[in-house]
Amino acid sequence: MDSVTEHPTATWEAMPDGNVFYRRLQLYSIPGKLPDLNDFIIAGCRNGGPIALMRDTSKMIAIGNAGPAFSKSQIQVYSPAGEGLLLLSWDQGKIIRFGWTADERLVVLNEEGVYRLYDLQGDYQQYSLGTEAAEMGIIDARIHENGLVALSGSLTLLEVKDWEGARPLTLATPGLTEPPHAWAVIPPDQNISRHVEVLLSVDNTILAVDNLESIDQRIARGPFLRVSPSPNGKLLALLNYSGLLWVVSTDFQRSLAEFDTETVGAEGPVNQVEWCGNDAILVTWNNLALLVGPSGDSLRYFYFGATFAVTEIDGVRVMGQEVCDIIQKVPASSMSVFRPGSTSPSAILFDAWESFTRRSSKADESIRTIRPELAAAVNECIDAAGREWEPYWQRRLLSAAKFGWGFLDLYNPSDFVAMGQSLKVLNSVRFYEIGMPLTYSQYQYASPVHLITRLTSRNLHLLALRISSYLSLKPDLVLKHWASAKIARSKPTSAEGEDEELCKVIVDKFEKLGNGAASYADIARRAWEVGRAGLATKLLDHETRASDQVPLLLTMKEDRLALLKAVDSGDTDLVYHVLLHLHKRLPLGSFFRLIEDGGERLAPASRLLQVYAREQNREMLRDFYYSDDRRVESAALALEEASRMTDPAAVVTSVKAAEKFFSEDKDRSFEAKMMDENARLLAMQQQLEKDSDGKVQFFGQSVSETIRTCLMNKMGKKADKVKAEFKVPDKRFWYIKLHALTALRDFDGLDTFARSKRSPIGYEAFVRHLVEMGHSKEAAAYVMRCDAPKRVDLYVLCDDWRAAGRECKERGDKKGLEQLKKRCPNSLIVRELEQMGSSMK
Repeated sequence: MDSVTEHPTATWEAMPDGNVFYRRLQLYSIPGKLPDLNDFIIAGCRNGGPIALMRDTSKMIAIGNAGPAFSKSQIQVYSPAGEGLLLLSWDQGKIIRFGWTADERLVVLNEEGVYRLYDLQGDYQQYSLGTEAAEMGIIDARIHENGLVALSGSLTLLEVKDWEGARPLTLATPGLTEPPHAWAVIPPDQNISRHVEVLLSVDNTILAVDNLESIDQRIARGPFLRVSPSPNGKLLALLNYSGLLWVVSTDFQRSLAEFDTETVGAEGPVNQVEWCGNDAILVTWNNLALLVGPSGDSLRYFYFGATFAVTEIDGVRVMGQEVCDIIQKVPASSMSVFRPGSTSPSAILFDAWESFTRRSSKADESIRTIRPELAAAVNECIDAAGREWEPYWQRRLLSAAKFGWGFLDLYNPSDFVAMGQSLKVLNSVRFYEIGMPLTYSQYQYASPVHLITRLTSRNLHLLALRISSYLSLKPDLVLKHWASAKIARSKPTSAEGEDEELCKVIVDKFEKLGNGAASYADIARRAWEVGRAGLATKLLDHETRASDQVPLLLTMKEDRLALLKAVDSGDTDLVYHVLLHLHKRLPLGSFFRLIEDGGERLAPASRLLQVYAREQNREMLRDFYYSDDRRVESAALALEEASRMTDPAAVVTSVKAAEKFFSEDKDRSFEAKMMDENARLLAMQQQLEKDSDGKVQFFGQSVSETIRTCLMNKMGKKADKVKAEFKVPDKRFWYIKLHALTALRDFDGLDTFARSKRSPIGYEAFVRHLVEMGHSKEAAAYVMRCDAPKRVDLYVLCDDWRAAGRECKERGDKKGLEQLKKRCPNSLIVRELEQMGSSMK
């Protein structure tokens, strides 16, 4: 068996108590790829991520020293396989601290509180901790995956949550008089309070600081040189100046272990105190790494020169001058299968499979002995396959599991298939050219989508796409990043053909690989950000969702196109969004011209604008009608506003404005004349109110109402003046005066009026109106002035039966008299009518 396929237990070492095993797996051999780590400040990214190195200016470096050359103001990023990923040149003042985010972006913070987030292509976003931090200066910081805590020159703590450039929060004041000896941060997601907690080594104790309070833990074992929280945030490793390593719970209620590092005999100071998962601690010196177990037992691992350790959730990754290793507790499933002398069902199943491959009958006997636990043994072999690094042992363990399930009546192979897929993915990214030594636990913890994101950030689009396809994940994420990278790398040009060609390449790829479901809006935004507006517009033409198209078009100031897309979508809310945005940004004339020039295609937008403006902004509606030469609509709007006004002067102004608008339209001369008369009427009404000392209300009445109000208030001459001014016909005037005098019960005045000249409305109208208003007696006086054939019926209407009878007698109308007798209300009148009839010849 060669070194590659050596038995898994070859890398195991037992703690002195013999119950717990740890293993050191060599991930990569990297001789000569890294500089001397002793001369650098280093930050490592978890989950098999890269490391960043910056020259430690406090250390002397021999000229001509072997290894890559470095400038003081440079940060070099390497993969765990020793491959250079990125070289950053820094020109923003002294770097205080750098570290990694959860999505593999490098955070670099300077002494003025300015921090940048670099991706692995060297692109960055820059933020600041604010003016106060810039004035006081930043002297130290701790960066965790989802934020940072900075220590200012005034010894206050500033917290930044997430990486969106949020305003920093000031934590509780710890009352420091000098910088702490050492300090660490427990991130919010690892803290029971869900708030960040800062642990400061001050004098002989530890201060625990959060956003509310600073608590002295009242311990006297300090001062501490190293403060290191476990990955789950529940335990602390503290190393004091006398070399004592103390493991304690973060609430300082339980002391778990103590270990005196002075007894190791290592040369030089301690470099790092890092956790190996959550159950052991790695203490490093130059040439030596010491693993301290939970009970104080230890294992030694030797290296050449300085190392750098990165805590992982299931172990610790160690970068040396020649190798990259992972040290971890041997997983339970691997222990169960491979531990010498193991009699677990999974070990027996693996042994049975090996016997089967040798055609030994022992296989059947072994299977029989574990038949009740066979399903659990199969599952344990599958899990153990995920924990092994070498594909050789992965295949053997999966083959054993497959062999075992052949003896089961019912078995769901989904776990087996999922593990096979996961291992194929993990083996592909562990390859040294990719350099992502993910363990199965880390892969499960971070999720496949996170892995895809990490691959795209390295521009490994083909591999990311193949993995997405293999795992049945949507390729959108990869395609978007690929397109963005392609646009960024293409040369900016104004040539139409270049944009057309690049657009075609992107669209073809999206339709072929993304099933036409990928969004073009994000890509178009990227194109616009790098100055490719023409390309952005072409890409947006392929975007099917108007809600994604329109906001970017507005940002690009493609106003007409944005409005057209919004209108074509049929989404009124989207149209309103565009209209209000353009109204706010454009000069009013340009805004209206844009809508007017749109013709029929923008007619719905024009109508929606009018609906909105009528309800919310009449001033804008007035301006819109005016700019579009809509004289009739402008006049109608002026009249509508006049109807809502209470100030007479404003009403007159609005009516005159309406007259002006109508007069400017040659087809609206009648309406213009009406507005002129309306304005004159309003002016006359104002004068009438003034003449009556404001006691009588005229304003806003019609001509007829104005005449009636004059008559009702004994202003007859004024009524005549209104009649003359507005050429009121005699018939209408007589009707108005008849009604007014009747309402006043001025029957003498009515009689005088009736006698003033021949009535243009006749006198029957007098009779009928007086009867209608309950004045039958007064009405009867006008019957004689009516036409003779109607008098009998009019007398009956006035309830004057005797006068009706006399009228019949005078006319010699016996038949009419007989009809009266049939209709009369009582016998007394009947007798009188009979007497009249008997006296007739």
